[in-house]
Amino acid sequence: MGINRVFLLMVMIMMAISSCKKDDGPQLEVIPPRPLGEVSVEDDAAIRDYLETHFYNYEEFASPPVDFDFKVKIDTIAGNNADKTPLIDQVSSETFTVSSSAFGLTEVENDVPHTLYYLIAREGVGENPTAVDSVYLRYSGFRLDGTVFDSNIGAPIWFDLPGTLTQSNPGTIRGFKEGLPKFKAGGETIVNEDGTFDVTDFGSGIIFMPSGLAYFRGTQPGAAYAPLIFEIELLISETADHDRDGVPTKLEDLDGNGNLLNENTDNDGFPNYLDNDDDGDEIATRDEIEIDAEGNVILTDTDGDGLPDYLDPDS
Repeated sequence: MGINRVFLLMVMIMMAISSCKKDDGPQLEVIPPRPLGEVSVEDDAAIRDYLETHFYNYEEFASPPVDFDFKVKIDTIAGNNADKTPLIDQVSSETFTVSSSAFGLTEVENDVPHTLYYLIAREGVGENPTAVDSVYLRYSGFRLDGTVFDSNIGAPIWFDLPGTLTQSNPGTIRGFKEGLPKFKAGGETIVNEDGTFDVTDFGSGIIFMPSGLAYFRGTQPGAAYAPLIFEIELLISETADHDRDGVPTKLEDLDGNGNLLNENTDNDGFPNYLDNDDDGDEIATRDEIEIDAEGNVILTDTDGDGLPDYLDPDS
């Protein structure tokens, strides 16, 4: 057999083998993301069904037994608990608009309403945090089926509510940032002999959020499109100053829309809340404000143009 004929036969055999591999191999199906509006309706129905069929230990909160820990406990309304008051009759709610573009979706209905439900079981005696503050708390996060995906009930932690922000990463999930300010922190801090400390009269309760205010199609909670529940014990709230320039972070959100990244007065690539010279005039922000004896921040306006010095490069 000539060399050319042998070569041609080998090529034909290789093509046949390659064709078999392509045909016989597993085919990966790409599933497109679901529409935000469709998921929002389903999530709200699922949350409301949960609220109608579950209750919490409200009787213990109303008449605390000795050594009660003020932890929220949820159970199903059934059997001996058939006469309990359902959560749906005790929760408050607030509706937020979520943009489809926040999840990289292109839909006709871009802005979709999402309802956040929350229950304040114990109000607390301290201050309400803002969505950009730092908090010391215990929490447990779980799905509607009871599966716990995140918890630090045993040991409180400090939590920075903005989280690590980038244009593609919103940081802490929105439902947590919007829900936690509904609660108040505790009061007196008691230091124990072992170096740990307890906080008296802390706020506690529950947040119920649709997936559009959480991870949406992400699987961090163990399932995509999962409505979430967070049990909260808010111990301490501190006004955050992320860049330590003397201006609280909550005041650096100039338009009050909760987006810290779109405030960059000097366009230097650093948002104001991470920039210790907000107006880029080479004078530190801390040197362009005043702080009185009580710790109140005074935003001085030397030239009276309505723009505080720390945001005015011509002051």
